[in-house]
Amino acid sequence: METIRFGTDGWRATLDEFTAPRVRMVGQAVATYLTDEGHDAPVVVGYDARKTSRGFAEELARVLCVNGFDVLIPERDRPTPLVAHAIVERDLAGGLAITASHNPPEYNGVKFIPEDGAPALPEVTDAIAERLAEPDPLPEAEHGSVREVDLVTPHAEAVHERVTSITGDVDLSALTVAYDAMHGSGRGTTDAILEEAGASLECLRCTRDPDFGGGAPEPAAENLEELIDLVTAEETAPELGIANDGDADRIAIVTPERGYLDENLFFAACYDYLLAGETGSVVRSVSTTFLIDRVAEAHDEVVHEVPVGFKWVAKAMADHDALIGGEESGGFTIRGHVREKDGVLMALLAAAMHAEEPLDERVDRLLAEHGTVVQDKRSVACPDDEKARVLEDLEDEIPETVAGTAVEGVNTADGFKLQLADGSWLLVRPSGTEPVLRVYAEATVDDRVETLLEAGTALVEPLV
Repeated sequence: METIRFGTDGWRATLDEFTAPRVRMVGQAVATYLTDEGHDAPVVVGYDARKTSRGFAEELARVLCVNGFDVLIPERDRPTPLVAHAIVERDLAGGLAITASHNPPEYNGVKFIPEDGAPALPEVTDAIAERLAEPDPLPEAEHGSVREVDLVTPHAEAVHERVTSITGDVDLSALTVAYDAMHGSGRGTTDAILEEAGASLECLRCTRDPDFGGGAPEPAAENLEELIDLVTAEETAPELGIANDGDADRIAIVTPERGYLDENLFFAACYDYLLAGETGSVVRSVSTTFLIDRVAEAHDEVVHEVPVGFKWVAKAMADHDALIGGEESGGFTIRGHVREKDGVLMALLAAAMHAEEPLDERVDRLLAEHGTVVQDKRSVACPDDEKARVLEDLEDEIPETVAGTAVEGVNTADGFKLQLADGSWLLVRPSGTEPVLRVYAEATVDDRVETLLEAGTALVEPLV
């Protein structure tokens, strides 16, 4: 039981720790929790493209069934946001997804999604962790059933309806999109919804490979070289590149002029676009750009800053009826859709935006109006059981200046965010999914960001 820890987005571990007996214990804990909370509706169990995921999903389904729950399961690996949508659309008790998201193939994971379709908050995951136990079957007459269902069609219809409500019409017939599924669960889902809207598709890595080509299905620039080369080529090329991570809850965008489009810039462009037709505040994590704040201020809207972890974004979106919420890691959702990050939804929205006005031009206008921002991050190796101690030690080491600039404020919502006199900032926080501390920095030019990252790393490393 001590091995099972629910982090930022569920429990993830390498396959030497993520085993069938432990997965069954999670299944029993969820079943007990749902029963204790008075739920008796069916539960959906989804899974990603990893070699072991279908088997682990079936283990969960069996445990839930012997506890009296009917279980719905997709016919194949599907994106995690489809699981979240199914919970709300079908009035389910909740759902589970077997996925390690962007982690390498030697990992797997499980996340629980409650009845509202939003990520589980700590009080829920703590309650589940307290109930970890070996399966405790009911009499056979009280067992539930398992059946395969279509998660794709209802989600696609909801996504198309929501994007149409923003754009008035979704016609991508003049657009060619290069889509990179990274061998993950977005294949056959994200590309299909773009094609249904009329786009011509060039697909990369749209076949299932449980080993993801030997790497991690992380849609970072260094992992999308083929997509970037394709979209930025001078000869006939797709006008837009889109990639999803392993379970397609996150998105990356590639444009002809910029190549890999920084997620912060994409977020700001999306918010600005939505504000042309709707009103509403925005939710961003502490690691996300202040450019969002400038866009909000220009429209007399409010920014809600929350700790890293989409569960906090989702909660704040509900609390404030926010128009959009997101993180610099490429996870976003919008009002009127489920409060779970959705790389499929955002793919269709991005394509619709680009068809109306090229994203490069939209971003150029934003930066001309609000000023340039540059952001980057680094990782410092740190064992999970040392993170709390390092952050406690760091509290006594916060400097008065960083890289020659005075520290004007310290935000402790998630680690330590040092707000500097020149408008730049430095953030140190623990990763919830990997044994590392993250060091983030934002400024107006690349050199300044690099200097801040070096200062932040030098501050943290001696404490580890």
